[in-house]
Amino acid sequence: MSETNSQQIINTAVTLLERYAEGKRNFSGVNLGNADLQGVDLKGSDFSYADLSEANLNGANLRGCDLSFANLSQANLQDADLRGTLLFSADLRQADLQGAKLEKADCDRSTHFPQDFQPAQVGLQIKEE
Repeated sequence: MSETNSQQIINTAVTLLERYAEGKRNFSGVNLGNADLQGVDLKGSDFSYADLSEANLNGANLRGCDLSFANLSQANLQDADLRGTLLFSADLRQADLQGAKLEKADCDRSTHFPQDFQPAQVGLQIKEE
């Protein structure tokens, strides 16, 4: 297999964790739907426009990540640390946010949350356009 630079395709949890360990933080647009990322530390990463639908992110450290325009529908985010994340226009429909830390995370009116979820009650900051 020929070696390509840091633009190698990231489509498995193992590859993602290897790139993170190498110091890479730009994972914009990755397709990791259904990935098992339980308990991983990915703080400070850019996951804008990423597909993380149905991913298991239970207990993951996503502090300070950019999740703008990311698809997190049906993702397991129980007990995940999402403090300071950017959730602009993210799709969190049917995501499990039980116990997730969301203080000082930013979202907008285009962010989609699970039914009956109250962003302000968990410390989310809704930015007006």
